[in-house]
Amino acid sequence: MQPFTKLTGIAAPLPMINVDTDKIIPAKWLKTIKRTGLGVALFETLRYADDGSERPEFVLNRAPYRSASILIAGDNFGCGSSREHAPWALLDFGIRCVIAPSFADIFHNNCFKNGILPVVLPKEQVDLLTREATEAGDPTFTIDLERQEIVRPTGNAVLKFAVDPHKKHCLLHGLDDIGQTMQRQSMIDGFEAKQRLAAPWLYREVA
Repeated sequence: MQPFTKLTGIAAPLPMINVDTDKIIPAKWLKTIKRTGLGVALFETLRYADDGSERPEFVLNRAPYRSASILIAGDNFGCGSSREHAPWALLDFGIRCVIAPSFADIFHNNCFKNGILPVVLPKEQVDLLTREATEAGDPTFTIDLERQEIVRPTGNAVLKFAVDPHKKHCLLHGLDDIGQTMQRQSMIDGFEAKQRLAAPWLYREVA
């Protein structure tokens, strides 16, 4: 998993509440187990018309937001099913941070497991960032995970955010669940060596 330390990029405003995971990535894309190639289908029903053409009014179809790496969203972002394809699609598009007043719990956890930082802020602060992302000539923000700060394009005071210390550690060091397990490789090897001697039948190969 790619570490998340400091991100500087375009922030796209998407002030919609209750954006569910089917809106983020429709169910027809769940056949794949690959984490790549889903960015084209991110927000498919919002981005594209029935004939496949882009909807010019949708934020990610407009400059400079086409290259956004930060998304500023509304309440209860990521609700609905638990599909991990939702953060996969965001990440494949290039989104590394989502800011919202609240997230669905499973989506929130899946973001951390895939290298995306979900930032929870009070609604009035999210509304402020939404306005700045909409009105600024250059809506570039910096998200500093180590300092837990958001540097705004207006040059005004930074906004602080809270994050779980363990999840912060994992993001900073690029550790997903497997990565955390592999940090204990020597302990696992030691246990298996002892068990192999005490119960060798557990390690016999079956013909």
